[in-house]
Amino acid sequence: MAVADTNTHYDSDPEIFGLYLDPMRKYSSGLYKSDDDTLEQAQRTKLHFVADRVKLAQGKRLLDIGCGWGSLILFMAEEYKANVVGISPAPNQHEYIRGLVAERGLGDLVTTRVGYIQELDIEPRSFDAVTMLGSIVHMPDLGDAFARAHAALRTKGMLYVSESCFRNAAKHAEFSELDSTTFVRDSIFGWGDMRPLSELVRGAEDAGFSVVAVDDLTDDYHRTIEDWLTNVARSADRLNEIEAGLADKLTRYLRTANAGWGFTTKHYALTCAKRR
Repeated sequence: MAVADTNTHYDSDPEIFGLYLDPMRKYSSGLYKSDDDTLEQAQRTKLHFVADRVKLAQGKRLLDIGCGWGSLILFMAEEYKANVVGISPAPNQHEYIRGLVAERGLGDLVTTRVGYIQELDIEPRSFDAVTMLGSIVHMPDLGDAFARAHAALRTKGMLYVSESCFRNAAKHAEFSELDSTTFVRDSIFGWGDMRPLSELVRGAEDAGFSVVAVDDLTDDYHRTIEDWLTNVARSADRLNEIEAGLADKLTRYLRTANAGWGFTTKHYALTCAKRR
């Protein structure tokens, strides 16, 4: 049962992420509907999109694997009155979420658990939906990740996975060990593998899922990162006060990520159903 230690980046001071992400600190692609959409609007639109894909409604139970700073679980509790559980191995994220839950009076709807999905006991067939936004890239055993999501879902439950991928197996082999790729993987995240979409689909199908939708969000992620870069530049002085050289490090990471979209990398949303 393999896990990857990605805490160094995700367990950083929450102020850092507040300086370049949107106010919810959602750390994945937005969804832009017009040229005038702000980053904040795009992230709220994306969360409504996710809710629609997993057929979320009041009283339904949702498991968010890799809950980050709580943007998705807090949003789904507030906007849809869903009962949500968020999983993350980063203790700082849980402390941050706990404060927001108390502040907003969401204690009856929001729960978080510290750890990796590979190491936690999740009651079988206890959720109506499972979401993984940008987290499966950090899971070395793809089959195990999909199998655990499948086991957690009730019959007719829905799975949503959005992930950055190499465009095909050949691009994965050609670019996965370049200096720029290893910088992002090792210096920022600790571990990650952007498998081609075909591997995600195979993993989902092998676990028993039926794929019901594949959405290409590549252009949206490019624009999201451009907005993050703008925020990094605007907040550079404060970022460097927190950690010397942090603004340049984040800029290099984000520019590296944005350089390959459509050529070597893509970003997809995969929606699956558990039929029985």
